[in-house]
Parts: sequence; C-alpha cells; structure tokens
Amino acid sequence: MTRISALLILSVMFGSACKQAIDPSAQFRGPDRSGIFASETDLLRQWPDDGPAEIFFIDSIGDGYGSPIVSDDRMYFTGSPDSMAVLYCYDLEGSQLWSIELGREWVTNYPGSRSAPTLAGNYLYTGTGFGDLYCVDIREQEITWTQNLQEDFQGILPRFGHSESPLVHGDKVFWTAGGSEYNVLALDRFTGETTWSSEGMKERSGYHPPRVITAPGGRELLLTFSAYHLMAFDVESGELLWTHAQDNYPAGERKPGIGDTHSNTVIYENGSIWYAAGDGNCGVKLLLSEDGSSISEAWRNKGFDSYMGGIVKLGDYIYGSATAQPQLRSIHAQTGVITDSLMIGRGVVIAADSMIYYYSQNGNMYLVAYNDGQLEEVSSFRISKGSREHFSHPLIHDGVLYLRRGQAVMGYDIQADLS
Repeated sequence: MTRISALLILSVMFGSACKQAIDPSAQFRGPDRSGIFASETDLLRQWPDDGPAEIFFIDSIGDGYGSPIVSDDRMYFTGSPDSMAVLYCYDLEGSQLWSIELGREWVTNYPGSRSAPTLAGNYLYTGTGFGDLYCVDIREQEITWTQNLQEDFQGILPRFGHSESPLVHGDKVFWTAGGSEYNVLALDRFTGETTWSSEGMKERSGYHPPRVITAPGGRELLLTFSAYHLMAFDVESGELLWTHAQDNYPAGERKPGIGDTHSNTVIYENGSIWYAAGDGNCGVKLLLSEDGSSISEAWRNKGFDSYMGGIVKLGDYIYGSATAQPQLRSIHAQTGVITDSLMIGRGVVIAADSMIYYYSQNGNMYLVAYNDGQLEEVSSFRISKGSREHFSHPLIHDGVLYLRRGQAVMGYDIQADLS
C-alpha cells in the first residue's frame, strides 16, 4: 500500500469517526456541563425516610473524587488502587466488564483520581492528577494515545493535582497544561497531536472544567480558568480574546493554594456569562460582545462564593453552595441579589425534573424544591458507604442517581412508580 493510499484511508476513518453520534451527557455534569439533567422526568418528588432503593454498590475501586459518566448501558470512572490510575467500565447492574491501568496517580493532598472521563463516540478521554491525558478506544479496550503534561508541554502542577475534565468539541480535545509556553492546548482528539496552543496568562491550571460557547454573532469560544483569570479563546485559532482577572488577592500575595481554585464551569445564555469563583471574585455576571471579542461586567456579589460544588441556572435564578457559610444559596441572575439560603452544609448541586439534588460535604443527599429563588428541603438520606470526603458530583441517568464516594460508586432508584 502506498503512503498516499494509507493517508486517504486514515482520513476517511477519522472523518467517519468525527460524524459519530456523541452523547452530550457522557461528560462531567452532563449536557453543556450544566449540572441540569433536563431529559430526566417522572422522578420521585419525595424519598423514603431511609432514602431511595439502592440498585448497586461497587467497592474497592481505589481512591478518587472523579464522577462516573454513563452512556447507553455502560458506566465509566477512574480510581487509584496502589497509587496507579485505573479506568473502569461497568454495566448498569454494577458488574465490572473491563479495566485499564493508565499510569501513576496523585498520592498527596487528597490522594486519588480527580478527572471525570469524557466519552465521544468510541473514544474516552481522561486525565490524572499529574496532568497526563489519555485517549482510550472503548471497543478495543486499549490506550490509543497519551500526552504527558510535564514532559510534553512543560506544564506546571497546581497544589492539589490536575483536576480538569477533558472537553471534546468536534475533532478537538482541550487541556490546560499550565506552562509558560504551552498553557492551554487544543489537541487532535484522534491522534493527540497539537492543533493549537496558547501561552494564555502563563499561569498554572485553576482546576477548571472548561466549556465551549457560541457568541451572538456565531463565533465559538473556549472558556476556562487559569489560577487568576477567566480566559476566552477562539476555538479554531486559539487566539486569546479576553480575560477577566480575579482581583481578590494582590499579585504579591498569590501562591499555590491561595486564590487559585476555580472549579465551577461557567453558565452561558444569550450573550450573558455567569460564574462563581469563591476563591476569586465570587458571583459575577459578564456581558459578551456580538463578535465574542470583549466583555463588560454587569454585577458581582461576594456572597455567592461557591468554588467547587457547581452552579445551576433554573429560570431567573442561579443556585450554588456557599463557602464562607455552610449553605445552599440562590441568587437572581439579572440583578445579582441573593434571594434565599438553606443551612444544609457546603456541597454539590445538580438539578432534574424541577428539583434540586444537593450532595452535602457532611454526607447527606438532599432533595430540595425551588420556586422563584425560594428553597425548601423536601427529603434527605445519609451516604454512609464509601470512604473519605463527600466531594464528587452526582449524576442522573434513566431514573438512577449515580454517586461516587472515595472507593465506592452507588446507584439509587429515583424513578417514580406511575402504575
């Protein structure tokens, strides 16, 4: 076979792969990383006193904080037994189908896996606390390619390990190396080769799960945080279009672990950007220009200070965990005024079927009703299985609530019986 023929065949193969249906739910916090599982309906409006029925319990997968993802009849997640990162595939009844050892995993400052995988067609993308990015062929159950953050891109690790969940968009996968030259990267998702790189603000990663938005004029932007800036890049060229500085710490006071944790994916809607950076500017609304090349600040509120539990926009209100106070809070999206709070601890917020699901760091899972920014606790149950901190983000798929705690993954039946 000639080299030209081989390249033509590879081109056709990759072109076909690009057209594969990609499940938008099979990534961190679901479609658009919004934390809103809108396709889930007819869910329980109240739970039994001891919680919904447990469908499965998976144990001994190794330390980790990364959420599982679910697509079709499979779930995928990572763990770290014996200081190595392992990718697991299970069926939805809790039986292991296969696993792949990836490489070394983070063993200091909350040891264990961090990154929730992202599935795009037949390829799954996941990273380690050391910033190594892996592409795995789930059909062949083998690693297709890998890139090493430190060796390949001179990346810099943040204090608590690299925690970004890979973002796939078209034929690109985005990754924040955090180095002075290769700071933010777009890689060809089939080969791992660099499509573009930017020096950004030359800052280490901000533990941020990025997303792509479309400006009113049609331009696509990649939004992600480094340690002290929200940054916007042109998706195609990698041009840095604008930044929004986190100005709560003067430059001379900045150091790893101080003011650099920005783990909440931004919300975008009709030219408006909202973010919650509890370790930075806290709650902020930005207005995006028509062509996506500039922003203006509409408001900020220091009281909306979530930094790692996610935020959700439901109607005219945004909901998220407070940091200074152990509360779930609501804020009016247009005015920036805090409207209500529940004293149920710091935690993670997602939503489905007109209800909020709140996984508190104190180990309780709450079902919360909301109405025009007003919050009401409906039900709760205790998460006693698993180990270590209650940090992972839950997800909902086909009437099942999936939850990871340390070495365990659990599934709960929250589908209402309509018979």
